[in-house]
Amino acid sequence: QVQLVESGGGLVQSGGSLRLSCAASGSIFSIITMGWYRQGPGKQRELVASVTNGGTPDYADSVKGRFTISRDNAKNTVYLQMDSLKPEDTAVYYCNALVQRTYWYTSRGNYWGQGTQVTVSS
Repeated sequence: QVQLVESGGGLVQSGGSLRLSCAASGSIFSIITMGWYRQGPGKQRELVASVTNGGTPDYADSVKGRFTISRDNAKNTVYLQMDSLKPEDTAVYYCNALVQRTYWYTSRGNYWGQGTQVTVSS
């Protein structure tokens, strides 16, 4: 199995910054993509940012220019640097990883972290 452990959430004032981290462990052959989703109160879960194992990032329009995703392949860890935070960024942030557990393509699975709360006060 694969475990994703997140850290770095908290309470911050509008305009402030936070950095989230997510470390993957367990039965891992390779990690295809890693990313962050969020779910605000009364909203559906949405993609915030993702990054491939080659380092190519993708961002939701709402966070472009404010958030930066990065990845340390040696540590199986993904980071989300969040700057210029707004109250509408308040949500539970979930780490996600598409993991291949063995040499075989059929061993791929999608895994989630437990979530970390980010609250931005106005």
